[in-house]
Amino acid sequence: MSKDYYKILGVEKGASQDEIKKAFRKLAHKHHPDKPGGDEAMFKEVNEAYQVVGDETKRKQYDQYGADFQQQGGFGGGAGWEDFMRAARGGGGFQGGGAQFDFGDIFGDMFGFGGGGRSGGRQRRGNDIQVDIELSFEDAVFGVERYITLQKQNDCDVCSGSGAEPGSDVTTCNECGGRGQVMRVQQTILGAMQTAVTCPTCHGAGKKSEKSCKHCSGAGMVRSESSYKVKIPGGIDNGGVIRLTGKGESAGAQGQAGDLYVQVHVRSKAGFQRHDFDIYTEVSISFAQAALGDKIEIDTLDGKKKLVIPEGTQPGQKFKLKNLGVTRLHRTGRGDQYVTVNVAVPKKLSKKAKKLVEELKGEL
Repeated sequence: MSKDYYKILGVEKGASQDEIKKAFRKLAHKHHPDKPGGDEAMFKEVNEAYQVVGDETKRKQYDQYGADFQQQGGFGGGAGWEDFMRAARGGGGFQGGGAQFDFGDIFGDMFGFGGGGRSGGRQRRGNDIQVDIELSFEDAVFGVERYITLQKQNDCDVCSGSGAEPGSDVTTCNECGGRGQVMRVQQTILGAMQTAVTCPTCHGAGKKSEKSCKHCSGAGMVRSESSYKVKIPGGIDNGGVIRLTGKGESAGAQGQAGDLYVQVHVRSKAGFQRHDFDIYTEVSISFAQAALGDKIEIDTLDGKKKLVIPEGTQPGQKFKLKNLGVTRLHRTGRGDQYVTVNVAVPKKLSKKAKKLVEELKGEL
C-alpha cells in the first residue's frame, strides 16, 4: 500500500465515518494554505485521503486493493486539485468522484466565507481596510489613544443594512428557496464539477424584501465617514498591526463587515536604540571620570537620571538600568536600559596636562 490514508488523517482503520470527518475537519483547518502557517502540500494530502476513505464505496476498494485502486492518485472521477482549491477558497460546496464537501460548513468564518449551506446560506463579507498611523518613539513605548477618521462603505443608516425599505414585507427568496445558495454545474476537462454559490437574487440572505430601501437602492450600504478611537498598547513596535474586528467595509444586506487593520510606524529617537523591550544608549565621559569615578546625569525615557561611574571604568563598559526600557507588550513590567560608556580622549593637551599624564604613565 503506497499511501496510508488512515495514518495521514490520524485515525484507526476501523474508525467510523463521523470520526474520519472530524479528523479531516481538524487537519483541514490546520493546514489550509490561506491560513498563516498553512501547508498546501499537507492540505492536498489530507483531502486526497478524505476523498477516498470519506466515501464508503472507495473506502472498501482502498481497504482491499490499496491507494492505487483507481490509478488516479486520489483526485479522480471528475475534478482536479485546482477545482478543489477554488471551491475551498470560495467557501462553497464541491462534489468530485462521489465525495461531497461543504467548505462553508468545514471552515466556518475562519477565512471569511461564512456559515455554509446547511446552516441556511453563507454571508458575504465586506472588504478589510488598512490604515497607517505614525507614532513618536515615546508613544510606542508607553501606549497612547489615537482617533482615526476615514471614508468607507458603512451600513445604511435608514434600513440598518437590511436593504429593505422600512415597513416593507420580507419574504423567502424564490430563487434559492431560502437557502441563500444555488447550485451550479461547470464542465471541465476533468469532468463535471458542481459547486454551491451565493444566490444572486438575495445575496445569500435567503430572504428578499418587497421594496428596496430608497436611500441605498437596496444595497444595504452607503459610503460615509467613520471615526474610531484606537487604543495603542504600550510596547508596540514599528510595523505592528492592531485589528478592529467588524470595523472594515460593510458587505451590505445580510452581510458581515470586514475588519480594520491599523499599522503602526514609529519615528526614531536620536540617541535611543530599541531591541525587543530593551533600550540602548551611549554616554561619553572623560579619562579622569573613568579612572577616578563620578556621578553623571544621563537621558532616559523617564527623563534625566543619575548614573554612578565606578573607579576604573573601561571604554565600552555597559551599565544596566532596570525597568527603564520599553513596556512589555500585553504583559506587565518593562525592559531595561543599557548604557554604554565611551571614554573621550582629548586631541590636544596643555603643557601642564602633558606633564601630569607623563607622571601618571609611570604609575600605570
